[in-house]
Amino acid sequence: MAERYDVIVIGSGPAGYISAIRAAQLGFKVACVEKWRNPKGELALGGTCLNVGCIPSKALLASSEQYDNARHHLDVHGISVQDVKVDVAKMVARKDSIVTKMTKGIEFLFRKNKITWLKGHGKLAGAADGFYRVEVAGETETQVSEAKNVIIATGSKARHLSGIPVDNELICDNEGALAFASVPKRLGVIGAGVIGLELGSVWRRLGSEVTVLEALPTFLAAADDAVAKECWKIFTKQGLKIELGVKIDKVDPGKQGVKLSFTDAKGVEQLLEVDRLIVSVGRVPNTENLGLETVGLAVNERGFIDVDDQCRTKLPGLFAIGDVVRGPMLAHKGEDEGVMVAELIAGQKPHIDYNCIPWVIYTSPEIAWVGKTEQQLKTEGRAYKTGQFPFAVNGRALGTGESDGFVKVLADASTDEVLGVHVIASSASDLISEAAVAMEFRASAEDIARICHPHPSMSEVMREAALAVDKRALNM
Repeated sequence: MAERYDVIVIGSGPAGYISAIRAAQLGFKVACVEKWRNPKGELALGGTCLNVGCIPSKALLASSEQYDNARHHLDVHGISVQDVKVDVAKMVARKDSIVTKMTKGIEFLFRKNKITWLKGHGKLAGAADGFYRVEVAGETETQVSEAKNVIIATGSKARHLSGIPVDNELICDNEGALAFASVPKRLGVIGAGVIGLELGSVWRRLGSEVTVLEALPTFLAAADDAVAKECWKIFTKQGLKIELGVKIDKVDPGKQGVKLSFTDAKGVEQLLEVDRLIVSVGRVPNTENLGLETVGLAVNERGFIDVDDQCRTKLPGLFAIGDVVRGPMLAHKGEDEGVMVAELIAGQKPHIDYNCIPWVIYTSPEIAWVGKTEQQLKTEGRAYKTGQFPFAVNGRALGTGESDGFVKVLADASTDEVLGVHVIASSASDLISEAAVAMEFRASAEDIARICHPHPSMSEVMREAALAVDKRALNM
Protein backbone atom coordinates (compact mmCIF):
# COMPACT_ATOMS: atom_id res chain seq x y z
CA MET A 1 0.00 0.00 0.00
CA ALA A 2 1.26 3.48 -0.88
CA GLU A 3 2.53 5.67 1.95
CA ARG A 4 -0.02 8.35 2.77
CA TYR A 5 0.67 11.95 3.75
CA ASP A 6 -1.42 14.97 4.56
CA VAL A 7 0.70 17.13 2.25
CA ILE A 8 3.18 16.34 -0.52
CA VAL A 9 5.21 19.20 -1.94
CA ILE A 10 6.79 18.65 -5.36
CA GLY A 11 9.97 20.75 -5.45
CA SER A 12 12.29 21.95 -2.68
CA GLY A 13 13.24 25.45 -3.81
CA PRO A 14 12.39 28.40 -1.55
CA ALA A 15 8.67 28.07 -2.30
CA GLY A 16 8.62 24.32 -1.78
CA TYR A 17 10.82 23.80 1.24
CA ILE A 18 9.29 26.73 3.13
CA SER A 19 5.80 25.41 2.38
CA ALA A 20 6.79 21.95 3.61
CA ILE A 21 8.24 23.36 6.84
CA ARG A 22 5.18 25.51 7.55
CA ALA A 23 2.85 22.56 6.90
CA ALA A 24 4.89 20.42 9.28
CA GLN A 25 4.77 23.18 11.92
CA LEU A 26 1.00 23.06 11.65
CA GLY A 27 0.98 19.38 12.54
CA PHE A 28 0.65 17.77 9.12
CA LYS A 29 2.47 14.66 7.95
CA VAL A 30 4.57 16.08 5.10
CA ALA A 31 6.78 14.81 2.29
CA CYS A 32 8.78 16.85 -0.20
CA VAL A 33 9.96 15.59 -3.58
CA GLU A 34 13.31 16.69 -5.03
CA LYS A 35 15.56 15.33 -7.79
CA TRP A 36 18.28 18.03 -8.01
CA ARG A 37 21.87 16.82 -8.24
CA ASN A 38 24.82 19.09 -7.60
CA PRO A 39 27.99 19.04 -9.78
CA LYS A 40 29.34 16.19 -7.62
CA GLY A 41 26.31 14.10 -8.54
CA GLU A 42 24.88 14.29 -5.04
CA LEU A 43 21.17 14.85 -4.43
CA ALA A 44 20.59 18.29 -2.95
CA LEU A 45 17.67 20.32 -1.62
CA GLY A 46 17.12 24.01 -2.34
CA GLY A 47 16.30 24.04 -6.05
CA THR A 48 17.64 26.60 -8.51
CA CYS A 49 17.79 29.45 -5.99
CA LEU A 50 20.16 27.84 -3.52
CA ASN A 51 22.16 25.75 -5.99
CA VAL A 52 22.65 27.88 -9.12
CA GLY A 53 20.66 31.07 -8.55
CA CYS A 54 20.19 33.59 -5.76
CA ILE A 55 22.70 32.30 -3.22
CA PRO A 56 25.73 31.50 -5.42
CA SER A 57 25.31 34.63 -7.52
CA LYS A 58 25.24 36.84 -4.42
CA ALA A 59 28.35 35.09 -3.11
CA LEU A 60 30.21 35.89 -6.32
CA LEU A 61 28.86 39.44 -6.35
CA ALA A 62 30.26 39.95 -2.84
CA SER A 63 33.65 38.50 -3.78
CA SER A 64 33.92 40.55 -6.95
CA GLU A 65 32.96 43.70 -5.04
CA GLN A 66 35.71 43.09 -2.52
CA TYR A 67 38.21 42.76 -5.37
CA ASP A 68 36.92 45.87 -7.08
CA ASN A 69 37.13 47.85 -3.85
CA ALA A 70 40.72 46.73 -3.26
CA ARG A 71 41.74 47.77 -6.76
CA HIS A 72 39.89 51.04 -7.14
CA HIS A 73 38.30 52.39 -3.98
CA LEU A 74 40.55 51.92 -0.95
CA ASP A 75 42.94 54.73 -1.81
CA VAL A 76 40.39 57.39 -0.81
CA HIS A 77 40.47 55.89 2.70
CA GLY A 78 44.23 56.29 2.82
CA ILE A 79 44.77 52.58 2.29
CA SER A 80 47.34 51.60 -0.32
CA VAL A 81 47.18 48.10 -1.78
CA GLN A 82 49.53 46.81 -4.47
CA ASP A 83 49.60 43.78 -6.74
CA VAL A 84 46.01 42.74 -6.07
CA LYS A 85 45.24 39.40 -7.65
CA VAL A 86 42.14 37.27 -7.99
CA ASP A 87 42.03 33.49 -7.61
CA VAL A 88 38.86 32.58 -9.49
CA ALA A 89 39.05 28.91 -8.48
CA LYS A 90 39.16 29.88 -4.79
CA MET A 91 36.36 32.39 -5.28
CA VAL A 92 34.16 29.74 -6.92
CA ALA A 93 35.09 27.23 -4.20
CA ARG A 94 33.93 29.72 -1.55
CA LYS A 95 30.66 30.11 -3.44
CA ASP A 96 30.25 26.33 -3.58
CA SER A 97 30.92 25.96 0.16
CA ILE A 98 28.18 28.51 0.93
CA VAL A 99 25.76 26.61 -1.32
CA THR A 100 26.59 23.34 0.44
CA LYS A 101 26.09 24.91 3.86
CA MET A 102 22.68 26.23 2.83
CA THR A 103 21.45 23.00 1.22
CA LYS A 104 22.65 20.93 4.18
CA GLY A 105 20.82 23.41 6.37
CA ILE A 106 17.55 22.53 4.66
CA GLU A 107 18.25 18.82 5.22
CA PHE A 108 18.62 19.62 8.94
CA LEU A 109 15.34 21.56 8.92
CA PHE A 110 13.59 18.63 7.23
CA ARG A 111 14.86 16.26 9.93
CA LYS A 112 13.93 18.73 12.66
CA ASN A 113 10.37 19.04 11.34
CA LYS A 114 10.03 15.33 10.51
CA ILE A 115 9.59 15.98 6.77
CA THR A 116 10.20 12.99 4.49
CA TRP A 117 12.45 13.68 1.49
CA LEU A 118 11.22 11.67 -1.49
CA LYS A 119 14.28 11.55 -3.75
CA GLY A 120 13.61 11.62 -7.49
CA HIS A 121 11.38 13.19 -10.13
CA GLY A 122 7.85 13.64 -8.85
CA LYS A 123 4.67 13.77 -10.88
CA LEU A 124 0.97 13.27 -10.42
CA ALA A 125 -0.36 9.82 -11.29
CA GLY A 126 -4.09 10.22 -10.84
CA ALA A 127 -6.51 10.65 -7.96
CA ALA A 128 -8.99 8.43 -6.14
CA ASP A 129 -10.94 8.35 -2.87
CA GLY A 130 -9.90 11.88 -1.92
CA PHE A 131 -6.17 11.28 -2.39
CA TYR A 132 -3.77 12.38 -5.12
CA ARG A 133 -1.22 9.80 -6.21
CA VAL A 134 2.34 11.09 -6.63
CA GLU A 135 4.86 8.97 -8.49
CA VAL A 136 8.52 9.52 -7.63
CA ALA A 137 11.08 8.09 -10.05
CA GLY A 138 14.36 7.60 -8.22
CA GLU A 139 17.70 6.35 -9.45
CA THR A 140 16.87 2.67 -9.09
CA GLU A 141 13.16 2.46 -8.41
CA THR A 142 9.83 4.25 -8.68
CA GLN A 143 7.61 4.64 -5.64
CA VAL A 144 4.06 5.91 -5.32
CA SER A 145 2.81 7.97 -2.40
CA GLU A 146 -0.59 9.53 -1.72
CA ALA A 147 -1.72 12.79 -0.18
CA LYS A 148 -4.93 14.71 0.41
CA ASN A 149 -3.11 17.89 -0.56
CA VAL A 150 -0.40 18.38 -3.18
CA ILE A 151 1.59 21.60 -3.67
CA ILE A 152 3.41 21.99 -6.98
CA ALA A 153 6.55 24.08 -6.47
CA THR A 154 8.82 22.99 -9.31
CA GLY A 155 10.28 26.42 -10.06
CA SER A 156 11.70 27.63 -13.34
CA LYS A 157 14.67 27.26 -15.67
CA ALA A 158 16.63 29.59 -17.91
CA ARG A 159 14.99 30.47 -21.21
CA HIS A 160 17.17 29.58 -24.18
CA LEU A 161 17.03 31.15 -27.62
CA SER A 162 16.53 29.22 -30.83
CA GLY A 163 19.74 28.94 -32.82
CA ILE A 164 21.97 29.71 -29.82
CA PRO A 165 23.16 26.39 -28.35
CA VAL A 166 23.94 26.64 -24.64
CA ASP A 167 26.78 24.29 -23.69
CA ASN A 168 27.73 26.09 -20.45
CA GLU A 169 31.29 26.26 -21.70
CA LEU A 170 31.48 28.95 -24.38
CA ILE A 171 27.79 29.86 -24.36
CA CYS A 172 26.31 29.83 -20.87
CA ASP A 173 23.07 30.40 -19.04
CA ASN A 174 23.06 31.50 -15.40
CA GLU A 175 24.31 28.08 -14.27
CA GLY A 176 27.41 28.08 -16.44
CA ALA A 177 28.12 31.74 -15.75
CA LEU A 178 28.54 30.95 -12.05
CA ALA A 179 31.29 28.42 -12.69
CA PHE A 180 33.86 30.09 -14.95
CA ALA A 181 37.36 28.76 -14.28
CA SER A 182 38.97 32.07 -15.29
CA VAL A 183 38.02 35.65 -16.06
CA PRO A 184 37.13 36.04 -19.76
CA LYS A 185 38.85 39.02 -21.36
CA ARG A 186 35.75 39.81 -23.42
CA LEU A 187 32.31 38.80 -22.19
CA GLY A 188 29.02 39.16 -24.03
CA VAL A 189 25.65 39.12 -22.30
CA ILE A 190 22.35 38.78 -24.16
CA GLY A 191 19.68 40.40 -21.99
CA ALA A 192 19.86 43.46 -19.73
CA GLY A 193 17.44 42.13 -17.14
CA VAL A 194 18.09 41.23 -13.51
CA ILE A 195 20.30 38.18 -14.10
CA GLY A 196 22.17 39.71 -17.05
CA LEU A 197 23.07 42.85 -15.11
CA GLU A 198 24.08 40.92 -11.99
CA LEU A 199 26.30 38.44 -13.81
CA GLY A 200 27.69 41.12 -16.09
CA SER A 201 28.60 43.13 -12.98
CA VAL A 202 30.41 40.16 -11.40
CA TRP A 203 32.74 39.60 -14.31
CA ARG A 204 33.16 43.31 -15.14
CA ARG A 205 34.53 43.89 -11.65
CA LEU A 206 36.93 40.99 -12.07
CA GLY A 207 38.35 42.50 -15.24
CA SER A 208 36.16 41.46 -18.17
CA GLU A 209 35.22 43.86 -20.94
CA VAL A 210 31.46 43.35 -20.78
CA THR A 211 29.00 44.14 -23.58
CA VAL A 212 25.30 43.70 -22.85
CA LEU A 213 22.90 43.34 -25.80
CA GLU A 214 19.23 44.05 -25.08
CA ALA A 215 16.36 43.58 -27.56
CA LEU A 216 14.07 46.12 -25.89
CA PRO A 217 14.49 49.78 -26.82
CA THR A 218 14.34 50.84 -23.17
CA PHE A 219 16.60 50.04 -20.22
CA LEU A 220 15.11 48.43 -17.10
CA ALA A 221 11.57 48.91 -18.36
CA ALA A 222 10.08 47.38 -15.19
CA ALA A 223 11.74 49.97 -12.95
CA ASP A 224 10.71 53.55 -12.33
CA ASP A 225 11.95 55.83 -15.12
CA ALA A 226 14.04 57.90 -12.72
CA VAL A 227 15.71 54.74 -11.41
CA ALA A 228 16.39 53.43 -14.92
CA LYS A 229 18.00 56.70 -16.01
CA GLU A 230 20.20 56.88 -12.92
CA CYS A 231 21.26 53.25 -13.23
CA TRP A 232 22.13 53.70 -16.91
CA LYS A 233 24.40 56.58 -15.93
CA ILE A 234 26.06 54.63 -13.11
CA PHE A 235 26.51 51.30 -14.91
CA THR A 236 27.90 52.78 -18.12
CA LYS A 237 30.29 54.92 -16.07
CA GLN A 238 31.45 51.74 -14.32
CA GLY A 239 32.35 50.24 -17.68
CA LEU A 240 29.37 48.16 -18.76
CA LYS A 241 28.72 48.68 -22.46
CA ILE A 242 24.96 48.35 -23.04
CA GLU A 243 23.33 48.25 -26.47
CA LEU A 244 19.53 48.65 -26.61
CA GLY A 245 17.12 47.80 -29.43
CA VAL A 246 19.36 45.01 -30.70
CA LYS A 247 18.33 42.20 -33.04
CA ILE A 248 20.58 39.14 -32.86
CA ASP A 249 21.16 37.78 -36.35
CA LYS A 250 23.67 35.00 -35.79
CA VAL A 251 25.75 33.47 -33.03
CA ASP A 252 28.79 31.52 -34.20
CA PRO A 253 30.78 29.63 -31.53
CA GLY A 254 34.32 28.65 -32.42
CA LYS A 255 37.55 27.42 -30.86
CA GLN A 256 38.69 30.93 -29.98
CA GLY A 257 35.38 32.31 -28.72
CA VAL A 258 31.99 33.42 -29.99
CA LYS A 259 31.10 35.79 -32.83
CA LEU A 260 27.77 37.61 -32.63
CA SER A 261 26.27 39.28 -35.66
CA PHE A 262 23.56 41.75 -34.70
CA THR A 263 21.67 44.76 -35.98
CA ASP A 264 21.79 47.78 -33.71
CA ALA A 265 19.00 50.24 -32.92
CA LYS A 266 19.91 52.33 -35.98
CA GLY A 267 19.63 49.34 -38.31
CA VAL A 268 23.39 49.02 -38.77
CA GLU A 269 24.87 45.51 -38.89
CA GLN A 270 27.49 44.93 -36.20
CA LEU A 271 29.93 42.17 -35.23
CA LEU A 272 30.88 41.45 -31.63
CA GLU A 273 33.63 38.96 -30.80
CA VAL A 274 33.80 37.65 -27.22
CA ASP A 275 35.57 34.91 -25.34
CA ARG A 276 32.37 33.80 -23.65
CA LEU A 277 28.69 34.55 -23.97
CA ILE A 278 25.97 34.56 -21.31
CA VAL A 279 22.37 34.11 -22.50
CA SER A 280 20.09 35.78 -19.96
CA VAL A 281 16.66 36.32 -21.50
CA GLY A 282 14.33 35.37 -18.70
CA ARG A 283 13.03 32.14 -17.26
CA VAL A 284 10.28 29.65 -18.06
CA PRO A 285 8.26 27.52 -15.61
CA ASN A 286 9.19 23.89 -14.97
CA THR A 287 5.81 22.37 -15.76
CA GLU A 288 6.76 19.55 -18.15
CA ASN A 289 6.27 15.92 -17.16
CA LEU A 290 4.25 16.69 -14.05
CA GLY A 291 1.39 14.34 -14.90
CA LEU A 292 -1.15 17.16 -14.78
CA GLU A 293 -3.26 15.43 -17.41
CA THR A 294 -3.81 12.46 -15.07
CA VAL A 295 -5.96 14.65 -12.83
CA GLY A 296 -7.58 16.77 -15.56
CA LEU A 297 -5.31 19.80 -15.32
CA ALA A 298 -3.28 21.59 -18.00
CA VAL A 299 -0.91 24.54 -18.26
CA ASN A 300 -1.90 27.77 -20.00
CA GLU A 301 -0.48 29.10 -23.27
CA ARG A 302 2.63 30.44 -21.48
CA GLY A 303 3.33 27.18 -19.66
CA PHE A 304 2.10 28.34 -16.24
CA ILE A 305 -0.44 26.62 -14.00
CA ASP A 306 -3.52 28.79 -13.55
CA VAL A 307 -4.40 29.53 -9.93
CA ASP A 308 -6.55 31.99 -8.00
CA ASP A 309 -5.30 34.68 -5.61
CA GLN A 310 -4.61 32.00 -3.00
CA CYS A 311 -2.74 29.63 -5.32
CA ARG A 312 -5.60 27.14 -5.65
CA THR A 313 -5.95 25.30 -8.94
CA LYS A 314 -9.41 24.36 -10.17
CA LEU A 315 -9.08 21.06 -8.29
CA PRO A 316 -9.63 20.80 -4.50
CA GLY A 317 -6.48 20.12 -2.53
CA LEU A 318 -4.17 20.81 -5.47
CA PHE A 319 -2.11 24.01 -5.25
CA ALA A 320 0.72 25.59 -7.24
CA ILE A 321 3.16 28.22 -5.99
CA GLY A 322 6.28 30.15 -6.92
CA ASP A 323 7.68 30.35 -10.43
CA VAL A 324 5.11 27.97 -11.94
CA VAL A 325 2.27 30.47 -11.40
CA ARG A 326 1.47 34.08 -12.30
CA GLY A 327 3.36 36.94 -10.77
CA PRO A 328 7.03 37.82 -10.43
CA MET A 329 9.60 35.01 -10.36
CA LEU A 330 10.98 36.00 -6.97
CA ALA A 331 12.08 33.59 -4.26
CA HIS A 332 10.46 35.58 -1.46
CA LYS A 333 7.17 35.73 -3.35
CA GLY A 334 7.24 31.93 -3.62
CA GLU A 335 8.07 31.59 0.07
CA ASP A 336 5.08 33.71 1.07
CA GLU A 337 2.83 31.69 -1.22
CA GLY A 338 4.15 28.49 0.36
CA VAL A 339 3.31 29.72 3.85
CA MET A 340 -0.11 30.93 2.69
CA VAL A 341 -1.05 27.58 1.16
CA ALA A 342 0.06 25.59 4.20
CA GLU A 343 -2.07 27.82 6.42
CA LEU A 344 -5.04 27.56 4.05
CA ILE A 345 -4.85 23.79 4.30
CA ALA A 346 -4.93 24.19 8.09
CA GLY A 347 -8.12 26.24 7.85
CA GLN A 348 -6.51 29.59 8.58
CA LYS A 349 -7.20 32.78 6.61
CA PRO A 350 -3.86 34.09 5.30
CA HIS A 351 -3.48 36.52 2.43
CA ILE A 352 -0.78 38.12 0.29
CA ASP A 353 -0.84 41.67 -1.03
CA TYR A 354 1.14 41.20 -4.24
CA ASN A 355 1.54 44.96 -4.58
CA CYS A 356 3.70 44.92 -1.46
CA ILE A 357 6.25 42.38 -2.69
CA PRO A 358 9.63 44.09 -3.11
CA TRP A 359 11.90 43.67 -6.12
CA VAL A 360 15.71 43.76 -5.89
CA ILE A 361 18.55 43.76 -8.42
CA TYR A 362 21.87 43.02 -6.71
CA THR A 363 24.14 45.20 -8.78
CA SER A 364 26.43 47.81 -7.25
CA PRO A 365 24.68 49.93 -6.19
CA GLU A 366 21.64 47.75 -5.62
CA ILE A 367 18.23 48.59 -7.07
CA ALA A 368 15.03 47.91 -5.13
CA TRP A 369 11.42 48.93 -5.32
CA VAL A 370 7.98 48.09 -4.01
CA GLY A 371 4.58 49.20 -5.25
CA LYS A 372 3.86 51.38 -8.26
CA THR A 373 6.24 53.20 -10.56
CA GLU A 374 5.57 56.79 -11.57
CA GLN A 375 4.77 55.73 -15.13
CA GLN A 376 2.21 53.18 -13.85
CA LEU A 377 0.45 55.87 -11.82
CA LYS A 378 0.36 58.15 -14.85
CA THR A 379 -1.15 55.36 -16.97
CA GLU A 380 -3.78 54.70 -14.28
CA GLY A 381 -4.62 58.40 -14.11
CA ARG A 382 -4.05 58.45 -10.38
CA ALA A 383 -3.17 61.78 -8.80
CA TYR A 384 0.07 61.49 -6.87
CA LYS A 385 2.92 63.48 -5.38
CA THR A 386 6.56 62.55 -5.21
CA GLY A 387 9.56 63.10 -2.96
CA GLN A 388 13.15 62.23 -3.79
CA PHE A 389 16.35 62.53 -1.77
CA PRO A 390 19.95 61.65 -2.76
CA PHE A 391 22.55 59.69 -0.82
CA ALA A 392 25.12 62.24 -2.00
CA VAL A 393 24.33 64.45 1.04
CA ASN A 394 23.92 61.63 3.56
CA GLY A 395 26.71 61.49 6.15
CA ARG A 396 26.82 57.71 6.46
CA ALA A 397 26.86 57.23 2.68
CA LEU A 398 29.70 59.70 2.30
CA GLY A 399 31.61 58.05 5.14
CA THR A 400 31.38 54.61 3.56
CA GLY A 401 32.05 55.92 0.05
CA GLU A 402 28.66 54.67 -1.17
CA SER A 403 26.91 57.92 -2.07
CA ASP A 404 25.43 56.96 -5.45
CA GLY A 405 21.67 56.80 -5.81
CA PHE A 406 18.54 58.07 -4.09
CA VAL A 407 15.23 57.16 -2.49
CA LYS A 408 12.02 58.14 -4.27
CA VAL A 409 8.63 58.01 -2.55
CA LEU A 410 5.31 58.17 -4.41
CA ALA A 411 2.19 59.02 -2.41
CA ASP A 412 -1.49 59.61 -3.16
CA ALA A 413 -2.13 63.31 -3.80
CA SER A 414 -5.11 63.51 -1.44
CA THR A 415 -4.69 60.75 1.18
CA ASP A 416 -0.85 60.73 1.32
CA GLU A 417 -0.89 56.89 1.28
CA VAL A 418 2.45 55.51 0.08
CA LEU A 419 1.95 54.01 -3.39
CA GLY A 420 5.49 53.12 -4.29
CA VAL A 421 9.08 53.45 -3.09
CA HIS A 422 12.19 53.18 -5.27
CA VAL A 423 15.76 52.93 -4.03
CA ILE A 424 19.21 52.95 -5.61
CA ALA A 425 21.81 52.36 -2.90
CA SER A 426 24.51 49.97 -1.73
CA SER A 427 22.01 48.61 0.81
CA ALA A 428 18.77 48.99 -1.19
CA SER A 429 17.77 45.37 -0.50
CA ASP A 430 17.68 46.14 3.23
CA LEU A 431 16.27 49.66 3.01
CA ILE A 432 13.28 48.59 0.91
CA SER A 433 11.92 46.47 3.76
CA GLU A 434 10.85 49.58 5.67
CA ALA A 435 8.85 50.68 2.65
CA ALA A 436 7.25 47.24 2.30
CA VAL A 437 6.17 47.29 5.95
CA ALA A 438 4.78 50.80 5.55
CA MET A 439 2.75 49.82 2.50
CA GLU A 440 1.41 46.65 4.16
CA PHE A 441 0.00 48.86 6.92
CA ARG A 442 -1.27 51.46 4.41
CA ALA A 443 1.03 54.08 5.90
CA SER A 444 1.23 57.62 4.64
CA ALA A 445 4.42 59.42 3.66
CA GLU A 446 3.83 61.51 6.78
CA ASP A 447 3.97 58.32 8.90
CA ILE A 448 7.46 57.50 7.61
CA ALA A 449 8.51 61.13 8.01
CA ARG A 450 7.42 61.16 11.67
CA ILE A 451 9.41 58.03 12.60
CA CYS A 452 12.78 58.69 14.24
CA HIS A 453 15.57 57.15 12.17
CA PRO A 454 19.09 56.56 13.58
CA HIS A 455 21.83 59.04 12.76
CA PRO A 456 24.07 58.62 10.92
CA SER A 457 22.50 55.90 8.80
CA MET A 458 21.52 55.21 5.22
CA SER A 459 17.92 54.85 6.44
CA GLU A 460 17.71 58.60 7.04
CA VAL A 461 17.38 59.04 3.28
CA MET A 462 14.09 57.11 3.39
CA ARG A 463 12.79 59.61 5.94
CA GLU A 464 14.07 62.60 3.97
CA ALA A 465 12.39 61.32 0.79
CA ALA A 466 9.12 60.94 2.71
CA LEU A 467 9.51 64.50 3.99
CA ALA A 468 10.26 65.65 0.44
CA VAL A 469 6.81 64.45 -0.65
CA ASP A 470 5.51 67.61 1.04
CA LYS A 471 8.64 69.63 0.23
CA ARG A 472 9.84 69.40 3.85
CA ALA A 473 13.23 67.70 3.44
CA LEU A 474 15.48 68.91 6.22
CA ASN A 475 18.95 68.33 4.81
CA MET A 476 18.59 69.70 1.32
